[in-house]
Amino acid sequence: MTNARRTTSHRRRDSRRIARKPLAGSLAVAALLGGAWYATAATDSGSGGSGTSTAAGTTTASASPSDDVGADGSASTAATTTPTASSAKSTPKAVAKTPAAAAKTVTGTLTPTSTTVALAAKFPYLTAGYNNTRQWTRTSTAVAPNGTLRVAWPAADGVHVTPLNAAGVRSGADTVVKGAKEVGGLVAHNDGFALLTRVADTNKWKETAAAIIRYTNGRQTFRTKLTGTASNDTSPGLDGQLTWNGTKYGAYFVVHGAGGFADGHFGDKLAYISAKGAKLRGGWSWGCSHNEGIALHAETTGAFTSLCFDDWRSGLFVSTGIGAPDVAPVVQREQCWAGYCGGTFPGRTGDLVKSAGGRYATAFASRGAASAKKNSADSSGRGWTVTPRTSTHQVAVAFMANRNSGPGKAIYLTSAAGTENVNVHIAPYGKDRLLVSWESLKGAKCAAGTCTGTFTGTHLRLIDWNGKFQSADKVVSTRITGDLAVLKNGALTWAYAPVTPTYASPLNGASPTATSLRIARLTP
Repeated sequence: MTNARRTTSHRRRDSRRIARKPLAGSLAVAALLGGAWYATAATDSGSGGSGTSTAAGTTTASASPSDDVGADGSASTAATTTPTASSAKSTPKAVAKTPAAAAKTVTGTLTPTSTTVALAAKFPYLTAGYNNTRQWTRTSTAVAPNGTLRVAWPAADGVHVTPLNAAGVRSGADTVVKGAKEVGGLVAHNDGFALLTRVADTNKWKETAAAIIRYTNGRQTFRTKLTGTASNDTSPGLDGQLTWNGTKYGAYFVVHGAGGFADGHFGDKLAYISAKGAKLRGGWSWGCSHNEGIALHAETTGAFTSLCFDDWRSGLFVSTGIGAPDVAPVVQREQCWAGYCGGTFPGRTGDLVKSAGGRYATAFASRGAASAKKNSADSSGRGWTVTPRTSTHQVAVAFMANRNSGPGKAIYLTSAAGTENVNVHIAPYGKDRLLVSWESLKGAKCAAGTCTGTFTGTHLRLIDWNGKFQSADKVVSTRITGDLAVLKNGALTWAYAPVTPTYASPLNGASPTATSLRIARLTP
């Protein structure tokens, strides 16, 4: 690993999770940026050890509508397989709509189906984000080369990895990775899986270490810590991505300095690991300052392509193989500060899609920039001050010609001022289209960069690689949360808790739990 020079003077503060408020004045003045949300994340850590297998209840197919459990525990009649169509919202001038008849034909295919998988433990499906905003606890769905699936989800006894067949039906007992604290990324293999997670560690902050753990045929075959005393870092919150190119893993995650030049500060780290768990050369040990969102795409050769939301330079940046230096291409300027970024990825992880021709696309919730300028009070010359263009987040898509270039102007798919849009995803849909999904909240009330409102559904929209609409919005009751996987036939699959969302108030106290997951599928 190479050491990038110190890029921030942000300091650690108390590790309790509290309501995060924006800091007044300059976003780049070090004295005012004293506490990233990573420092306030829970730092409890369990003991390490090998995983155990736990059986769950019967798996049942659910091709017809069935009741969801409300976020407050009450029953809901929202069906996961019978979406409701809605008319398209106003279209930004930058995007041309397809004829209505064509849009109607394409939209008719946007019908998710699902199976239900009973869980062997309670799944806490909500996480408190900035200002305790409600966020979906991350699950990760991955497809093995032979078409079987693995789904990772956290529970009190560790991270569970549930095996499924190609139809989304449970095919065996869970593997429970004991001591694991977070789903930071998952790769499925024919004979098992690799998990990016956090495990117990000994360090000055009493925080967890990032680790990649490989299971083969039900047994742990390696556990490689990616932070530690030798590298002067910890990882109290990963917000990570794990990818595999057939010969090596790429792990991208948040780090907290525990000694050396970065003591008490937050950055990110990109590490490469061999198929046998050995650390490889490449990547970086210190990159994007207070990374507020991570995306990573595995490449056949060379550095893996990455994106980061950097609060120091206020925006989304390409950071391929270069540790996010000051000259990294800018994807979008957004108002960012420690703990919050105006253009955040869902769950602080992002989707990065590559076309057959080598272009890239990413989608995010954006408040835009009415103005963006260097902060004269920042002697380093790296700090930026960004004034957001809107109070609510709109759905933005950015395209990059290659992994070393910045994009053109972002394309916005929404524009309603009183509507907040969250949980934005993008995924390949067939050979030449992209699926963009998001959740909308009407009657949004916003303060300090975050909003509450009334949930109005999950929106699905098809676009092409030029950003042109290929369908009108379709609103469905199925949620798209966590990491999506692409099956051999091009179908998308993901896991989500069968609950009715509510964003009417912040999440205070412990998360509610679910005892089943829906395994959704959307076939082009």
